[in-house]
Amino acid sequence: NKRDIMKLLITGGTGLVGRNIIAEAKNRGIKVHYLTTDKRKIISDETVKGFYWNPKEDFLDHRCFEGVDTLIHLAGATISKPWTPKNRKEIMDSRVITSRMLSQSMKHEKIKMKQILCASAIGIYPNSFEDTLTENSVETPENFLQEVTQAWEQQSHAMSDCTDHLSIFRIGLVLAKDEGLLAELSRPVKLFSGTAFATGKQWQSWIHIDDLCQLFLFAAQAGWEGTYNAVAPKPVRQRTLIKALGRVLRRPVFLPNIPGALMKLVMGERSVLILGSQKVSSELVVSKGFSFKYSLLPEALKDLYAQKR
Repeated sequence: NKRDIMKLLITGGTGLVGRNIIAEAKNRGIKVHYLTTDKRKIISDETVKGFYWNPKEDFLDHRCFEGVDTLIHLAGATISKPWTPKNRKEIMDSRVITSRMLSQSMKHEKIKMKQILCASAIGIYPNSFEDTLTENSVETPENFLQEVTQAWEQQSHAMSDCTDHLSIFRIGLVLAKDEGLLAELSRPVKLFSGTAFATGKQWQSWIHIDDLCQLFLFAAQAGWEGTYNAVAPKPVRQRTLIKALGRVLRRPVFLPNIPGALMKLVMGERSVLILGSQKVSSELVVSKGFSFKYSLLPEALKDLYAQKR
């Protein structure tokens, strides 16, 4: 039951995932509109057109909806900056307010999308070293990350009135060269001081950036509905990830682990980003017919870091 996407609207189009989805859409000859809060990042060519929005001031250029039948909603401020009260508000608002604003604008303009796909994160799940987490493993929030992701998804669900099919993707650790969390983890390895945090046994559920872009477009074309884990089939423990990074960067990883208590001291509640453990299942996505190009960590890292000969 595949359909061709006529025209795509992407929020968060200048971020890591957004930029890569736009590039892939362009490859496939799909026309793209994207929203940005930075006027300097508005470009227009045959296939890609940028539009300005300012959710804080409740402004959205409604021309962004023209001819669009699929919305991929990725907007959200980075969670890796310090969780000061000001930043927490921005992290929360950048997800909740943008989602609310999109719903209201579409209702106001009487726009009905064929498909809306929203980003979420595996940070919605509880910490666990033993259990494999499925799409049903959400519990009462115990930390800021869970609060944010739950509020975000709630607001995304409110968009279901504006579309035939609404789907939400809980994204794992996105592997992209020198960007996102991988940049943070590879920096010490490159400097010969690579090490895991705490026991290093915490599970990391990851996905290669290319697979993530393919997944969004695959789901859009197949009219998926519901909530899905956007993670590769083989999660690894953090120490395995750091060692694999060392191998591909040709650096030794031999230092003792950095104690969890020290990280809590340095990062406070935000330490959950590197001490948190989530072994997330990709079974649902695979059962829907999606096949991963990179299902094993070493080949994903090799693709990103090995010198292309």
